[in-house]
Amino acid sequence: MAIETASKTAASAAPVPGAVPDQEADNLTLQRIYHWEKYRAKEIFLTQPIQGQIRDWTWEEAVDESRRMAAWLRAQHFPAGSHIAILSKNSAWWIMADIAIWMAGHASVAIYGSLTAAGAREQLEHSDSVACFLGHTDDKHITPDALPPGIKVIALPTIDPGPATPWDSIIEATPPMEESPVRGGDEVATIMYTSGTTGAPKGARHRFRSFTGFASAVTRVVGSSPDERMLSYLPLAHIAERALLEAAVFHNGFRLYFVETLETFRADLRRARPTIFFSVPRLLLKFQQGVYEKVPRRKLERLLKIPILNNIVRKKIVTELGLDKTHLAASGSAALPMDTLMFFRSLGLNMVEGYGMTETGITHTPKNGRSRPGFVGDAAPGVEVKIAENGEVLVRSSMNLLDYYKNPGALQGAMTEDGYFRTGDLGEVDPEGWLKITGRVKEQFKTSKGKYISPSLIEKQLSVHPAVEGCCVMGENMPQPFGMVTAAARLHSIGDDKAQLDAFAEEMKRLLTQVNASLEPWERMAFLVVTDEHWTVSNGFLTPTLKLKRSVLEGANAIWFEEWARRGTPIVLHLTRHKLPRTHPE
Repeated sequence: MAIETASKTAASAAPVPGAVPDQEADNLTLQRIYHWEKYRAKEIFLTQPIQGQIRDWTWEEAVDESRRMAAWLRAQHFPAGSHIAILSKNSAWWIMADIAIWMAGHASVAIYGSLTAAGAREQLEHSDSVACFLGHTDDKHITPDALPPGIKVIALPTIDPGPATPWDSIIEATPPMEESPVRGGDEVATIMYTSGTTGAPKGARHRFRSFTGFASAVTRVVGSSPDERMLSYLPLAHIAERALLEAAVFHNGFRLYFVETLETFRADLRRARPTIFFSVPRLLLKFQQGVYEKVPRRKLERLLKIPILNNIVRKKIVTELGLDKTHLAASGSAALPMDTLMFFRSLGLNMVEGYGMTETGITHTPKNGRSRPGFVGDAAPGVEVKIAENGEVLVRSSMNLLDYYKNPGALQGAMTEDGYFRTGDLGEVDPEGWLKITGRVKEQFKTSKGKYISPSLIEKQLSVHPAVEGCCVMGENMPQPFGMVTAAARLHSIGDDKAQLDAFAEEMKRLLTQVNASLEPWERMAFLVVTDEHWTVSNGFLTPTLKLKRSVLEGANAIWFEEWARRGTPIVLHLTRHKLPRTHPE
């Protein structure tokens, strides 16, 4: 039988199955923004580093710019509910543009600033966007001239406007909208595109009531004090940043800081000194490895066991990281290795995990910041969860997407008859309602021995090694699975030094032995392939949210599978600069 759990408020839902009770009008997103505009008018809301300078906006100033932009958008006479894109890295103007789009009666389309010009153009065309706020992006070919014809382009101050209309020019020339228009909970607020790990990205449409649910899920963990500070650096086009950060900021009045570039990240983080810090496993792992480079693991573990000294060491490390004021740190987007979670907790940081998807919003958070290693929390208010016969996690709430834009067939296949969304994740729910994610339905594969393998559980252990930048477990229809890791930075630093290559291969062999020792016999990897190839967004191996595209990686390396297996060695150094794999013997 399926296992079902639900938060206590779910039972009182009225029209929408699993919904929180009908929200008061002033608890929807625009109404909350007007609240802070009035009651925290002179308090700083946004802090943006730009060209070596720091610019602040109070709530009054930021909403004033949004009112002016909203008035300009209305003057364009777009049909009500038109789609207007924001194609940019995170910035204060991203937030103000989103508010303006909503005030003008339209829906925003969040597009990743890490997409290629072709990918961005495809989503602009698919979304039928009539206008686009264009800011700094990774691809230099994304310029106002490169966007689809007929789209009005507003250039954010982070780029050279070229033929586009500059944001500042509009703000200077346009009087602010005097009225404070509101939007209903069932109106479409935004389109967010899925990351595309299993196929072409789909445009998930969310209503304004979803944002209220997002904020509710976060508030139960962090509280609602407007004195909190957050740092925005993960893509606002992703559900995690949009829900955990933007929705929480709008509803609770937090102060929001931004990062200018990857190079200024450390300085921007130290400036913000966030009280709430959200990140993803890949970046948290880099933080952990950076600490170990300065203080070797065993030495740090010894220091943290010494009374009095341990507090000094903890404070020094978290201060250097810029997290000394952080009372809650959270990870999402993918599973966080247990070793990394416990590392941050050993430093005194209350590190927790949450769970959500583009289609469902943030459905699980640990109430009041409680943490249980391996679990992502219990169901947020208004969320119903059940585990299907095959172990898949099914979710129903008012945060569920309205539909996939122009793709009704995809939604039909993603929903159960009783309105639950099929997450594609495998999970377990304990008697207290806490959810543990154990893998992905589609990532599972069967070996030639008939055993099913859940690769993510093995990959979590491989990813802890400081040299491992990314990993993937494969081996469908092979006798045993095998692992592939990229250690590009380490291998490129070693070059062709045979002694160092052999030493590194031995290091990887120890990792393989260590991980295999924790696995069931049928799960143990026959060998580990170590490559010097970078897996990036630009070469197609990663999605814009830095998730691995398994099918792409497997397709690119399939020609080697039989050769690697025939070698019969535990470690294969797949050096792309040499074109051929080198093996490391027993």
